[in-house]
Amino acid sequence: MKSVSLLLMLGLSVATVATSCGGNPAPQNTTPAVDTAAENQRVRDSINAANAEAERQAAAERERIENQRRADSLAALARAGDEVRSSLAALIHFDLDKSNIRGDDMGALDKKVAILQANPDLRIRIGGHCDERGSDEYNLALGNRRAQAAKQYLVSHGIDASRIETQSWGEERPLVDGHDENAWSQNRRDEFEPISGGDNLRHP
Repeated sequence: MKSVSLLLMLGLSVATVATSCGGNPAPQNTTPAVDTAAENQRVRDSINAANAEAERQAAAERERIENQRRADSLAALARAGDEVRSSLAALIHFDLDKSNIRGDDMGALDKKVAILQANPDLRIRIGGHCDERGSDEYNLALGNRRAQAAKQYLVSHGIDASRIETQSWGEERPLVDGHDENAWSQNRRDEFEPISGGDNLRHP
Protein backbone atom coordinates (compact mmCIF):
# COMPACT_ATOMS: atom_id res chain seq x y z
CA MET A 1 0.00 0.00 0.00
CA LYS A 2 2.78 2.38 0.87
CA SER A 3 4.46 1.48 -2.38
CA VAL A 4 1.41 2.34 -4.38
CA SER A 5 1.02 5.69 -2.56
CA LEU A 6 4.64 6.54 -3.16
CA LEU A 7 4.31 5.73 -6.82
CA LEU A 8 1.19 7.87 -7.11
CA MET A 9 2.91 10.73 -5.37
CA LEU A 10 5.94 10.41 -7.58
CA GLY A 11 3.77 10.29 -10.71
CA LEU A 12 1.86 13.38 -9.68
CA SER A 13 5.10 15.25 -8.97
CA VAL A 14 6.52 14.34 -12.37
CA ALA A 15 3.27 15.39 -14.06
CA THR A 16 3.28 18.68 -12.20
CA VAL A 17 6.91 19.37 -13.13
CA ALA A 18 6.25 18.41 -16.74
CA THR A 19 3.22 20.67 -16.87
CA SER A 20 5.03 23.60 -15.33
CA CYS A 21 8.11 23.21 -17.56
CA GLY A 22 6.67 22.23 -20.89
CA GLY A 23 3.12 23.51 -20.86
CA ASN A 24 3.84 26.82 -22.62
CA PRO A 25 5.55 26.67 -26.05
CA ALA A 26 8.83 28.58 -26.48
CA PRO A 27 8.36 32.07 -27.95
CA GLN A 28 9.14 32.18 -31.70
CA ASN A 29 11.41 34.71 -33.40
CA THR A 30 9.13 37.35 -35.05
CA THR A 31 11.93 38.99 -37.15
CA PRO A 32 11.22 38.21 -40.82
CA ALA A 33 13.86 36.17 -42.57
CA VAL A 34 16.20 38.18 -44.84
CA ASP A 35 16.10 37.30 -48.56
CA THR A 36 19.85 37.24 -49.22
CA ALA A 37 19.55 36.95 -53.01
CA ALA A 38 17.16 39.91 -53.25
CA GLU A 39 19.37 42.03 -51.00
CA ASN A 40 22.46 41.21 -53.08
CA GLN A 41 20.56 42.18 -56.24
CA ARG A 42 19.55 45.49 -54.69
CA VAL A 43 23.19 46.20 -53.82
CA ARG A 44 24.30 45.32 -57.35
CA ASP A 45 21.57 47.53 -58.85
CA SER A 46 22.61 50.41 -56.62
CA ILE A 47 26.28 50.02 -57.63
CA ASN A 48 25.37 49.77 -61.32
CA ALA A 49 23.22 52.90 -61.10
CA ALA A 50 26.04 54.81 -59.39
CA ASN A 51 28.53 53.64 -62.04
CA ALA A 52 26.17 54.61 -64.87
CA GLU A 53 25.69 58.08 -63.39
CA ALA A 54 29.45 58.51 -62.96
CA GLU A 55 29.99 57.47 -66.60
CA ARG A 56 27.28 59.85 -67.78
CA GLN A 57 28.90 62.72 -65.89
CA ALA A 58 32.35 61.77 -67.22
CA ALA A 59 31.00 61.66 -70.79
CA ALA A 60 29.35 65.05 -70.31
CA GLU A 61 32.64 66.48 -68.99
CA ARG A 62 34.57 65.02 -71.94
CA GLU A 63 32.07 66.56 -74.34
CA ARG A 64 32.31 69.92 -72.54
CA ILE A 65 36.11 69.86 -72.74
CA GLU A 66 36.03 68.90 -76.43
CA ASN A 67 33.55 71.67 -77.21
CA GLN A 68 35.73 74.15 -75.32
CA ARG A 69 38.82 73.03 -77.22
CA ARG A 70 36.94 73.39 -80.51
CA ALA A 71 35.74 76.86 -79.55
CA ASP A 72 39.25 77.87 -78.43
CA SER A 73 40.69 76.55 -81.70
CA LEU A 74 38.16 78.48 -83.78
CA ALA A 75 38.80 81.62 -81.74
CA ALA A 76 42.55 81.21 -82.23
CA LEU A 77 42.04 80.75 -85.97
CA ALA A 78 39.87 83.86 -86.06
CA ARG A 79 42.50 85.84 -84.17
CA ALA A 80 45.21 84.53 -86.49
CA GLY A 81 43.08 85.40 -89.51
CA ASP A 82 42.50 88.90 -88.19
CA GLU A 83 46.22 89.31 -87.57
CA VAL A 84 47.05 88.10 -91.09
CA ARG A 85 44.47 90.42 -92.67
CA SER A 86 45.79 93.32 -90.59
CA SER A 87 49.37 92.64 -91.68
CA LEU A 88 48.31 92.29 -95.29
CA ALA A 89 46.40 95.59 -95.21
CA ALA A 90 49.13 97.56 -93.42
CA LEU A 91 50.00 100.71 -95.35
CA ILE A 92 53.43 101.87 -96.39
CA HIS A 93 54.27 105.55 -96.84
CA PHE A 94 56.51 107.66 -99.04
CA ASP A 95 58.50 110.85 -98.80
CA LEU A 96 57.48 113.90 -100.79
CA ASP A 97 57.76 113.33 -104.53
CA LYS A 98 59.42 109.93 -103.94
CA SER A 99 58.49 106.37 -104.88
CA ASN A 100 61.37 104.43 -103.32
CA ILE A 101 60.59 102.04 -100.44
CA ARG A 102 61.66 103.51 -97.12
CA GLY A 103 63.67 101.41 -94.71
CA ASP A 104 61.01 101.57 -92.01
CA ASP A 105 58.46 100.06 -94.41
CA MET A 106 60.50 97.04 -95.49
CA GLY A 107 59.40 95.05 -92.44
CA ALA A 108 55.74 95.55 -93.38
CA LEU A 109 56.46 94.35 -96.92
CA ASP A 110 58.39 91.34 -95.60
CA LYS A 111 55.28 90.30 -93.64
CA LYS A 112 53.25 90.53 -96.85
CA VAL A 113 55.79 88.29 -98.60
CA ALA A 114 55.36 85.67 -95.85
CA ILE A 115 51.56 85.88 -96.09
CA LEU A 116 51.60 85.50 -99.87
CA GLN A 117 53.95 82.52 -99.57
CA ALA A 118 51.69 80.85 -96.98
CA ASN A 119 48.59 81.47 -99.11
CA PRO A 120 49.38 80.51 -102.71
CA ASP A 121 45.82 81.25 -103.92
CA LEU A 122 45.95 84.81 -102.62
CA ARG A 123 46.09 87.63 -105.18
CA ILE A 124 46.33 91.29 -104.17
CA ARG A 125 45.97 94.77 -105.58
CA ILE A 126 48.35 97.58 -104.61
CA GLY A 127 46.92 101.09 -104.85
CA GLY A 128 49.32 104.05 -105.04
CA HIS A 129 48.23 107.40 -103.56
CA CYS A 130 49.58 110.94 -103.40
CA ASP A 131 48.90 114.09 -101.43
CA GLU A 132 46.96 116.96 -102.97
CA ARG A 133 49.93 118.90 -104.30
CA GLY A 134 50.86 118.61 -107.96
CA SER A 135 48.73 118.19 -111.06
CA ASP A 136 46.34 115.31 -111.56
CA GLU A 137 48.52 113.85 -114.31
CA TYR A 138 51.68 114.12 -112.24
CA ASN A 139 50.08 112.52 -109.20
CA LEU A 140 48.60 109.67 -111.24
CA ALA A 141 52.06 108.89 -112.59
CA LEU A 142 53.61 109.18 -109.12
CA GLY A 143 50.94 106.93 -107.59
CA ASN A 144 51.67 104.35 -110.27
CA ARG A 145 55.41 104.45 -109.52
CA ARG A 146 54.68 103.94 -105.83
CA ALA A 147 52.44 100.94 -106.46
CA GLN A 148 55.01 99.46 -108.86
CA ALA A 149 57.80 99.95 -106.31
CA ALA A 150 55.92 97.85 -103.74
CA LYS A 151 55.11 95.21 -106.35
CA GLN A 152 58.75 95.01 -107.43
CA TYR A 153 59.82 94.54 -103.80
CA LEU A 154 57.41 91.60 -103.39
CA VAL A 155 58.43 90.05 -106.72
CA SER A 156 62.12 90.40 -105.84
CA HIS A 157 61.39 88.35 -102.71
CA GLY A 158 59.89 85.43 -104.63
CA ILE A 159 56.24 86.35 -105.23
CA ASP A 160 54.92 85.69 -108.74
CA ALA A 161 54.18 88.99 -110.48
CA SER A 162 50.89 87.60 -111.86
CA ARG A 163 49.49 87.54 -108.31
CA ILE A 164 49.85 91.31 -107.90
CA GLU A 165 47.86 94.03 -109.63
CA THR A 166 48.64 97.73 -109.32
CA GLN A 167 46.48 100.81 -109.60
CA SER A 168 47.14 104.52 -109.19
CA TRP A 169 44.60 106.77 -107.50
CA GLY A 170 46.76 109.87 -107.58
CA GLU A 171 45.29 112.39 -105.14
CA GLU A 172 41.67 111.27 -105.62
CA ARG A 173 41.29 109.30 -102.39
CA PRO A 174 42.95 111.07 -99.47
CA LEU A 175 43.12 109.07 -96.27
CA VAL A 176 43.11 112.23 -94.15
CA ASP A 177 41.44 115.52 -94.94
CA GLY A 178 43.76 118.43 -94.37
CA HIS A 179 46.14 120.85 -96.00
CA ASP A 180 49.26 120.49 -93.89
CA GLU A 181 52.25 118.16 -93.68
CA ASN A 182 50.54 115.90 -91.15
CA ALA A 183 47.73 115.14 -93.59
CA TRP A 184 50.00 115.05 -96.65
CA SER A 185 52.44 112.57 -95.05
CA GLN A 186 49.61 110.13 -94.33
CA ASN A 187 48.14 110.46 -97.81
CA ARG A 188 51.42 109.57 -99.57
CA ARG A 189 50.91 105.82 -99.31
CA ASP A 190 50.35 102.40 -100.84
CA GLU A 191 47.28 100.38 -99.88
CA PHE A 192 47.02 96.57 -100.17
CA GLU A 193 43.82 94.57 -100.61
CA PRO A 194 43.05 90.94 -101.50
CA ILE A 195 41.24 90.44 -104.79
CA SER A 196 40.95 86.64 -104.54
CA GLY A 197 41.85 83.87 -102.11
CA GLY A 198 41.56 86.12 -99.09
CA ASP A 199 38.65 84.47 -97.28
CA ASN A 200 40.54 81.95 -95.12
CA LEU A 201 44.06 83.23 -94.79
CA ARG A 202 46.63 80.95 -93.15
CA HIS A 203 49.15 82.36 -90.75
CA PRO A 204 52.73 82.17 -92.09
